[in-house]
Amino acid sequence: MTRLVLLLLCVVPLFACSAPAPPVPDNLAAAPRDAIIYVIGRGWHTDIGLPATEIAGPLLALEAPFPGVRYLTIGFGDRTYLLKRTVTVLSMLQALLPGHGALLVTGLRAPPEAAFGDAHVVVLHITRADLARLRQRLWQAFETSPDGAPVAIVAGPYPGSLFYAAAEPYSGLFTCNTWTAVMMRAAGQPMPIGGVLFASQVMGMARWIASQKE
Repeated sequence: MTRLVLLLLCVVPLFACSAPAPPVPDNLAAAPRDAIIYVIGRGWHTDIGLPATEIAGPLLALEAPFPGVRYLTIGFGDRTYLLKRTVTVLSMLQALLPGHGALLVTGLRAPPEAAFGDAHVVVLHITRADLARLRQRLWQAFETSPDGAPVAIVAGPYPGSLFYAAAEPYSGLFTCNTWTAVMMRAAGQPMPIGGVLFASQVMGMARWIASQKE
């Protein structure tokens, strides 16, 4: 996403990002947190990552195409924009309009910190109940076929990745980073959703949440 597109997004009258961080629930520090998730910054984009050992239920269908992987990352975006091999300013502007969404699932054999760099990965320790809610919400994000399988679209941009159809539309008001915020909230994290458009907002809050649990 170029500076032009970012400037256009900045004029959207949503300023929840400037609001104070929500309070950490009183029971957050006391609850057993023996599951982990990853919040991954990839430039203007963010992903959610899970260890393959934590994939369960219908989400196991996402692991099947990538035998032997140790981690899965999932990111949301505009379907037309993501699938274009040639990106133009026009295609980026069109992505701001409501349209079909897509989910890029990537299988990793190395930890996310090794794949993307320590500076771009935040590890959040969550409860098993939070993990179960996250898995349920992640599955709801996928469009499914009549037989209940996730709808694969095309191979991803690099080996070990695959695009799937998303159940939710993408727009300039519900971006890849809004989606990541929704998933963090589903995982029980005190993450605001309204006004979250940019990767810096997501990563900043993820780091703040992680610091409150230390």
